[in-house]
Amino acid sequence: MFNKILIANRGEIAVRIIRAARELGVGTVAIYSTADRDALHVHLADEAICVGPARSTESYLNMNNILSAAVATGAQAIHPGFGFLSENSKFARLCEEMNIKFIGPSAKVMDMMGDKINARAEMIKAGVPVTPGSEGEVHTTDEAVKIAEEIGYPIMLKASAGGGGKGIRKVNNVEELVPAFEAAQAEAQAAFGNGAMFIERMIFPARHIEVQILGDSQGNVIHLGERDCSLQRNNQKVLEESPSVAIGHTLRNEITAAAVKAAQHVSYENAGTIEFLLDESSGKFYFMEMNTRVQVEHPVTEFVSGVDIVKEQIRVANGNELSVKQEDVTFSGHAIECRLNAENPKFNFAPSPGKITNLFLPSGGVGLRVDSAMYSGYSIPPYYDSMIAKVIVHGENRFEALMKMQRALLEFDVEGVITNVDFQLELISDPHVVAGDYDTSFLGNVFLPEYQKED
Repeated sequence: MFNKILIANRGEIAVRIIRAARELGVGTVAIYSTADRDALHVHLADEAICVGPARSTESYLNMNNILSAAVATGAQAIHPGFGFLSENSKFARLCEEMNIKFIGPSAKVMDMMGDKINARAEMIKAGVPVTPGSEGEVHTTDEAVKIAEEIGYPIMLKASAGGGGKGIRKVNNVEELVPAFEAAQAEAQAAFGNGAMFIERMIFPARHIEVQILGDSQGNVIHLGERDCSLQRNNQKVLEESPSVAIGHTLRNEITAAAVKAAQHVSYENAGTIEFLLDESSGKFYFMEMNTRVQVEHPVTEFVSGVDIVKEQIRVANGNELSVKQEDVTFSGHAIECRLNAENPKFNFAPSPGKITNLFLPSGGVGLRVDSAMYSGYSIPPYYDSMIAKVIVHGENRFEALMKMQRALLEFDVEGVITNVDFQLELISDPHVVAGDYDTSFLGNVFLPEYQKED
């Protein structure tokens, strides 16, 4: 096993990785920006090293500084977490060249599956269903208009190198296409340095279903079931649960088998997620994209499967076989995760950085977990993601999980900054959500308009 790994991230995921490594007996190195000098992950790691100023481009995205930190501290591997450099094949390749193990898939596989156009082509080869769409990159509005006419409206414009909801637009007709294409392309160029787009027919209404997979260097690939991530705002997930109430036994077998087939086709190693859109009316599902990293919502899968995904990532990167085989994986109960952010839902979810003057995290009882890097007296910097905690619950059934989440959110107390706790409490208590009657349009088209009417 590795003696020491460096965590190329911050916040709750850095804390999560440090804890998993410590339980495996592996030493840890935290990196931090000058704005994160007092962050929890800095205090918890065995060693910590500053890699630059507050701006991400000069610290958490600074490949040279991060690799220099790994060399200086003798770290044998780098865990990228999610976001930042986690899906950057150049960084993974640099790690390989410097004989530092990147805890994730190879740069080659990241190139193959990280680019949505390449991924789509590979899935067609693998026999995994994909939505009707463009066969390659789309660079001009004239191309977009022609392809959209062939596919039929409504369509989705997506950045080829996209992620995190950037460079995505829904288009209902030809009048909307040109301005939407230009806006999405400009956003993609600014966010990823790549303005290439592609077009897909929009599956609407739909469920956003993703399957957690794990692979090792011996060719073993397993799935850990599915997550329903349909509750989204601006293509950003808000609440996730497992299993999905929209999927029965037969469809579950089909969609998880497709995910395993997809991973096997590209000889995938480490943790990854295959995302699908499910048309509930027809029961058909379509490949959307693959995330070649650990997901924010991985704890719900850990609760229902009993498998520690981050520990498996470290073991696999060390060259070990997966600790479980598919026949050993059993699923139990129901899990839900709510993302809690320092933001103001009543003011268009504007970020609310500042000093936390008091913090009480819910606790007590079986099946409750809070992943956070916050503490009383901590000042949330304005430079990074606004997520302050994830509350994850597990119950014997979905009703118990819902009630446990309501209880946990009622106990959550933070002073000094505005949060979305009340928003999440109303969402988890909404009759449609309680009934499992929602899709990707629900939060934006049904829940939010009513919520924002309230005083």
